[in-house]
Amino acid sequence: MSVEKYASMSIEEVTEELGTSLERGLSEEEAQRRLKEYGYNEIPEKEEPLWHRIARRFWGPIPWMIEAAAILSALVGRWEDFTIIMVMLFVNAGVDFWQEHKALSALKVLKEKLARKALVLRDGKWKLVDARFLVPGDVIKLKIGDIVPADVKLDHGGEYILVDQSALTGESLPVTKKPGDVAYANSIVKKGEMIGIVIATGLKTYFGKTVQLVARAEREERSHFQQMVIKIGNFLIMLTIILIGIMVAVELSRGANPFELLEFSLVLTVAAIPVALPAVLTITMAVGALYLAKKKVIVSKLSSIEELAGVDVLCSDKTGTLTMNKMTIADPYVVKGYKVEDLMLFAALASKEENRDPIEIPIFEWLKKRGLYNELKECKQLKFVPFDPVRKRTEAIVKCKGKKMFVTKGAPQVIIDMVNKEEIDEEEVLKKVEEFAQNGFRTLAVAMKELLEEELHLVGLIPLFDPPRPDSKEAIEDAKKFGVEVKMVTGDNVAIAKYIAKILGIGDKIISMREIKRGEEEYVILAEVIAKALLRVAEGLSPAEAERKAKEIAEMVKKELEGRPLLPGIVRAHEDEIARIIEEANGFAEVFPEDKYLIVEKIQERGHIVGMTGDGVNDAPALKKADCGIAVSNATDAARAAADMVLLTPGLRVIIDGFKVARQIFKRMESYAIYRIAETIRVLFFMTLSILIFQFYPITTIMIILLALLNDIPILTIAYDNVEIPQRPVRWIYGELEMLSFWLGTAGVLSSFTLFYLLMTYWMLPKDLIQTIMFTKLIVAGHFTIFNTRTKDWFWKKPWPSRALYFATQGTSFLGTVVGVYGLGLMTPMGWGWAAFIWGYAFVWFLFNDAVKKTFLKLYRRNTKI
Repeated sequence: MSVEKYASMSIEEVTEELGTSLERGLSEEEAQRRLKEYGYNEIPEKEEPLWHRIARRFWGPIPWMIEAAAILSALVGRWEDFTIIMVMLFVNAGVDFWQEHKALSALKVLKEKLARKALVLRDGKWKLVDARFLVPGDVIKLKIGDIVPADVKLDHGGEYILVDQSALTGESLPVTKKPGDVAYANSIVKKGEMIGIVIATGLKTYFGKTVQLVARAEREERSHFQQMVIKIGNFLIMLTIILIGIMVAVELSRGANPFELLEFSLVLTVAAIPVALPAVLTITMAVGALYLAKKKVIVSKLSSIEELAGVDVLCSDKTGTLTMNKMTIADPYVVKGYKVEDLMLFAALASKEENRDPIEIPIFEWLKKRGLYNELKECKQLKFVPFDPVRKRTEAIVKCKGKKMFVTKGAPQVIIDMVNKEEIDEEEVLKKVEEFAQNGFRTLAVAMKELLEEELHLVGLIPLFDPPRPDSKEAIEDAKKFGVEVKMVTGDNVAIAKYIAKILGIGDKIISMREIKRGEEEYVILAEVIAKALLRVAEGLSPAEAERKAKEIAEMVKKELEGRPLLPGIVRAHEDEIARIIEEANGFAEVFPEDKYLIVEKIQERGHIVGMTGDGVNDAPALKKADCGIAVSNATDAARAAADMVLLTPGLRVIIDGFKVARQIFKRMESYAIYRIAETIRVLFFMTLSILIFQFYPITTIMIILLALLNDIPILTIAYDNVEIPQRPVRWIYGELEMLSFWLGTAGVLSSFTLFYLLMTYWMLPKDLIQTIMFTKLIVAGHFTIFNTRTKDWFWKKPWPSRALYFATQGTSFLGTVVGVYGLGLMTPMGWGWAAFIWGYAFVWFLFNDAVKKTFLKLYRRNTKI
């Protein structure tokens, strides 16, 4: 049956049609049977066939060049070259396939860890299951922040829910859904909670049908680093084409064999262009993302790692991240005429026990310990409106002992504004709230009235203490050591925020967001006053006459403002001043979710890379705005969807550990990029210079192929290298990366050309032996270069290379040496004497390159003040 048909039916008809019960839901056995019948509740992703993934490795500009070189080798009868070129083609394809497979596997694991959950009623019990296991007929609960997991016929549990379905219909404003309406899959619950019946899943949902009708092509946005690498890669490709074009033109003018020259040029182009660069970066990020997952940090996309590595300001929620989110109740304040038992009972009636809200749990526990829980159960909750961050309170209509009552609990300032002030000593109540706050207690105010009464009565105040996590102070100190400033963000008042900040060592500069917003409101007041003045002066006047009256307008504005209560300090602050104040603050109190966006925006304006934590649906805009949005453990679906980073465990320590690991991943990518660019410069310029000056190919086509294979395969282990954690947030310093690569590449050209010159003019060895020696030198020296680029410090300092990197590079260097020593039918044997000389020569230049690196970095950073 269609969703439209279900939408027109009553809830009783839907229940009967789907064979379910609103009281017990489906049985587990029936749910499993329906899962087999209807399939998983998901939109199947179109997977690329295996044969297509394999075939793709042989189609494209680089494979075409290799294939063309192989064909040319066959045409001129050079079957040894043909065989080696084909080996290169298949090895390149295999390595590329393996890299993609590894990255896809990593993304699959991350996706599974980010799977949405749904609260479903099975066999009369509520349980949390993966949303993909929902079936038609399941009874589920929707609450604020949930992404609706399927098409749901709403029934009870609330008066209405407010749903954002802009992703489906394009409507910019949230839509009110009442009992009997249908909430569509992939819409977001912005307010309220309700129970309903699943009527469609997967491709049968409204969203699923839309996906079938519209071809969607989602492409992951490239990170800054990936864009930079592509830019440099394109430059190197152009450089390669130009230099090889010059070489080909000169050689043709000298009468070279066109077929052999074209074959050589194609192979040299493939070897020179850093074709593996994007793939190696992807595998490095994928391996790093899996390691982050083991640390209970899930990145939503691989490119998020760069943002994590660069964060220098972290705005952290207090509750649950810096504190335990496990409340304990101190001695309450009770208004005259009520008892403590009344206060706790009314607070429980304005709560929902099954929601397991950390603020409400100790209230129910208090009643149970004192034998009052049965009295609570004698009351019936007729209507419940859950807490939302804007209203800052819950409310319920209940029936107790035949009486209907309205009860509410929430932030003291909100509840006190609602109650009858004549019944209380407002000054005393506010003083008590402040006293609780100064001792670190969060306060809940509770009020009630009989349903027919007009006035609401304050019952009392419940002080709750949320202790800091044992590791929070240490984590904050650790963050400071690594260049990350932690700013506390809380909805509590300034006194509570200062108390917790003092315990944790965050700092005492805590500002109220209410004061910040009042500062903005001052501009509104001023604008209104100016508008009034303009209307008075300019009405009926020409623009020229109005302009002449400018001074008069200014005087009128000044008089209008006289006598207005202007708050000191911040209220007159300019936008830049507000940004400065926010930047210098250690924390923010009285924060609403929408305030987080302003905090992020202003800190970014001051040039910082900002991380922001969040858990609610209203936090989503700030999480998207932040350079690194962090959804804390147990965050809503909406917050998780907006975040770059999702935590699977609570606390600040896991965030700081995530930043550290991201920096290590970043450094691995950077070291490989420098290495590969330097190698391209080294090989390309050396080959071109040698051919133009000496009219001789310093290495053969087969040697170029072997060089490319022996260089690219072991370097994949860079993803597993040991890297020191940078003490400061890391960002791409384009000039430094490009120039360091250039100087190391230039040193490599000098090293290779010096040896080639000596072999040709001083020792005057046979040309075939010279080619073998140069081949071996390029292999050994190339692998030494990675040990120059893997650290910005001297190569011998810790952390030392990983075993994988060390043995892979040295093993292939030794393999290349063995080929050079014995020839193996591929080249002229050179013997172990020359092999020993080459290793010694390469090592001396390796030491020189390390000195070049250190000298360059010292001078560059001094001149650029890095």
